[in-house]
Amino acid sequence: MPLPADNTPWPPPQWADYYQRITYDDAWYSGDRERLVRVHQGGTHRPGRPGRLRQFLARGLWGRRSIDHAPGRDRRLHVPLPGDIAATSAALLFSDMPAITVEDKKAQARLETLLDEGRVQQTLMSGAEQAAALSGVFLRSTWDKEAAARPLLTVVQPDSAIPEWRWGMLRAVTFWEELPGSTTITVYRKFERHEQGRIVHALYVGTPDNVGRPAPLPEHPDTADLAAAVGSDGQSIETGIRDLTASYVPNLLPNRLHRSAPIGRSDFAAPIYDMFDSLDETWTSWMRDIRLARSRIMVPDAYLRNEGPGRGASWDEDREAFHALKIPPTDDAGITLAQFKIRVDEHQRTAEALTRQAAMSAGYSASSFGLDTDRAAVTATEVDSRDQRSTVTRKQKAGNWRHGVAEQLHVQLQLDQVHFGSGIAAERPAVEFGDGVAESEQQRATTLDLLNRAQAVSTGTKVKILHPEWDDTAVQAEVAAILAETGASAPDPVGNFPM
Repeated sequence: MPLPADNTPWPPPQWADYYQRITYDDAWYSGDRERLVRVHQGGTHRPGRPGRLRQFLARGLWGRRSIDHAPGRDRRLHVPLPGDIAATSAALLFSDMPAITVEDKKAQARLETLLDEGRVQQTLMSGAEQAAALSGVFLRSTWDKEAAARPLLTVVQPDSAIPEWRWGMLRAVTFWEELPGSTTITVYRKFERHEQGRIVHALYVGTPDNVGRPAPLPEHPDTADLAAAVGSDGQSIETGIRDLTASYVPNLLPNRLHRSAPIGRSDFAAPIYDMFDSLDETWTSWMRDIRLARSRIMVPDAYLRNEGPGRGASWDEDREAFHALKIPPTDDAGITLAQFKIRVDEHQRTAEALTRQAAMSAGYSASSFGLDTDRAAVTATEVDSRDQRSTVTRKQKAGNWRHGVAEQLHVQLQLDQVHFGSGIAAERPAVEFGDGVAESEQQRATTLDLLNRAQAVSTGTKVKILHPEWDDTAVQAEVAAILAETGASAPDPVGNFPM
């Protein structure tokens, strides 16, 4: 969509259901109990159709209403498994930075500078975690010469964007945000529309559910600086390049609720919300057992010390002697201990079963979440086999991220050339993710030793296996040093003997 028309509903009605789903996923991802209660008990944003879904949500742990759940008395517990799933997804993708290369050496050196100074790995880690929870994210390239002498790569959440597609490809996107100073009556919204060749900025003043009217950029402090940067139309900034300065990275495809749309789906949308709720209920029940099973003693009234009229009585647990009581000797009127059973095994097995099933339904192996770890040391091949489900999901996501990262790093190099005068010809980088299985030094040494005994590998290949990050010059230098030390580079004396 172009910039919104005056006095139209906001968010756009066609995106309301999608935004509400993201709100629901965000409540689980955040781990905030107040958010969980709000979305389950009649919050303003509800996923799906309100009638039937409201009845479904009210059945869960967080949809219950009782005096025991009032503020200050609520003892329900939340297990942050949704956040763990999202964090695990990001770690599988970007704990090791993918290899990002271009053919030109000068461009490669500049690219590495942009990656390091821009802290791109941290940006991608953050984006991947949010994408796993919220169905996808947008990568945005921009620049601010006062902030940094290079282009900037940022992440935008999907519920702050209105994308436009053509043949499944992103052709434009409008980012929006509510600015400080907004109230329950007046809302300031900043719009940033990315098109091929330009970025359009606009400020609107409206209400919580209406976009309102356009306003001059200087009317709000957060958009005042843009007024000097836009062109003659008062809105546009020319990028100087043809490529779009934003890319969409779906978490997984297809979206099962919007099958024909190119928008991604959350890891939680298997769906596994019931399992999250049941896991929270299991832990809540477990902790309730512990509270109820606290050791308590019951004493006869005669054991209490009278504190005087209107002041009640108290029990002195340090007192060693009491006066004789006038009771029959056969009566059992002494101190009684009350302590109930804690059902540890039942709760633990239930919690582990729910965690295991939730992880598998989200596309991950149980071992990725600390389950099935009571085994002896295994090789990298065995680890890969045990984590096969996580590995497959990682490869699916890596395919989506590879294109988005390559597109925006290409844009970064172009913006660097146009706006910062790098003088380097920009080319699209190649982004290659590793296999995701870290081999130990001992395992790698064993592999090299077996290959060497079989005489199936050259010295150069062995060096590359040991140091995959080295370039050809470093590898050749190491090979020459090894051959010189071992004497393998000396000429064969047999060839000089006279016949």
